[in-house]
Amino acid sequence: MNNRRLPLIILGVIAFIILAAISSSLFYKIEATERAIVFYPFGKGLDKDNVIDPGTHMKAPWNDVYIYTVNEVSSDENMDVLDKSGLSIHVDVTVRFYPIPEKIGYVHEKFTKNYVNVLVIPEVRSTVRQVMGRFTAEEIYSTKRAEVENSITTESEKILITNNVKATAVLIRSIVLPEQIKVPCLTMVVVNRQGASTSQNERRVESCKNRKHALLHPAAAERAIPRAEPVADRVTGQHAEHAGGVDRRHLTGSIELRARW
Repeated sequence: MNNRRLPLIILGVIAFIILAAISSSLFYKIEATERAIVFYPFGKGLDKDNVIDPGTHMKAPWNDVYIYTVNEVSSDENMDVLDKSGLSIHVDVTVRFYPIPEKIGYVHEKFTKNYVNVLVIPEVRSTVRQVMGRFTAEEIYSTKRAEVENSITTESEKILITNNVKATAVLIRSIVLPEQIKVPCLTMVVVNRQGASTSQNERRVESCKNRKHALLHPAAAERAIPRAEPVADRVTGQHAEHAGGVDRRHLTGSIELRARW
């Protein structure tokens, strides 16, 4: 009796081993932050409109499953850009984005799973250069930093959303100003100092701009240097004496010399 059951037991063990070996090809799991699409090589090809939701699913061994992360992710980029004056600025930016879950089939069809390097990063870097080229280094560093970030995010979003990717923010982490405008007052002035009035901050910023202009245009600064001219414009207590037909004038008081700027 036991000898008759032995072949069945052996077949059962073999079947279990085979099933365990191919289970990875038959079953797949989608996490809560993921979505998937299936490619049918012997059927309709890429089923881009049928997005697989989270859970455990079964498929034929010859079909391919492409799983995408659809939660918001970020990427850090370091780059050199030119400001409005043509000065080179080194900036570190962070872009936050995610693929639209219902459209991952279209993302895969056009860019594959490498869409971050093929689409997102090149477009964001190009937009950063274009937007920062409209502002001066001082504005990017201080007074218009938020405006620059909003403009980059808005313009990046317009491009990415047409390719089924949503850009939620592009943030400027740090800025390295060019050596030409790293004057001592810059680090103190460009950010509104706590406790200082608006007029005080404006005067500091204007002073820094003037110093930057002098550094970038030394010839113009040299021509702008004032020249002092002695001018006698006030004479007091004067009287004339005539002696021997010679007119002699005695001046009393003071002659004030003033610098005419």
